[in-house]
Amino acid sequence: MRTVLIVDDDDGVAESLAQALTVHGFMALRAATGADALDLLDDVSLVLLELSLPDLAGHEVCRRIRERSCVPILAMSDRAEELDRVMAFHMGADAFAYKPVGSYELSARIQALFRRAGNCPWHEGHGEAPRAVDGPAQGLTSAADTLSAGPLGLDLRTRTVALNGEEIPVTRREFDLLAMLMEEPGTVHRRQDIMAQVWDENWFGSTRTLDVHVGSLRSKLGNRDWIETVRGIGYRLVIPPKPLTPAHRTPEKAGG
Repeated sequence: MRTVLIVDDDDGVAESLAQALTVHGFMALRAATGADALDLLDDVSLVLLELSLPDLAGHEVCRRIRERSCVPILAMSDRAEELDRVMAFHMGADAFAYKPVGSYELSARIQALFRRAGNCPWHEGHGEAPRAVDGPAQGLTSAADTLSAGPLGLDLRTRTVALNGEEIPVTRREFDLLAMLMEEPGTVHRRQDIMAQVWDENWFGSTRTLDVHVGSLRSKLGNRDWIETVRGIGYRLVIPPKPLTPAHRTPEKAGG
């Protein structure tokens, strides 16, 4: 049975969420503060995070969770402004839901997050770290586990990104966005399709958070040309051209 951590300082809301989770076959664990949530993180498979907490801002809790875990985070609030939601996404939240949310919708959102988190090695076993593999197979990665575009490489098994052999730290959402673009380099992906696959198939409203994540990835890749904006449609991955190397000319001899 998967354990879902409810992070909410409102006893009534937390109790209602716990009952809904239990009905749908989940085990509910509750933390009333961000600090308590961080202490309980290793025992859970998903986090329901209220953005307004008495000790830490919700996006700060997201950031601290992402420093040590790829556990799915469903941010929740009954009054969050767009900036609050964007900040939560930027810091690592996987989806957002307004409260109150019906039990069936809650269950569907959680199941969708579990499906998208299937490649995360840290929480397939309810918080247990992946075990090391002994023998000659250790460190080997099959072609199906990797994506590449020129000097840019992405490992789906370890969820790591490397450029020219050097690892680049990315958030969970940035990784999923880059993986989608790298699956078909040069192909234009519509904004709506990216939001549905990387964020939430039921997403509605502003897609500003996508622009924020694209900007962050461009910065980390060191060249904004990696991700090209197709105005009015979406984005595509493009391998930047190598800078031209001036040709070396042999000096002409005098009198030649």
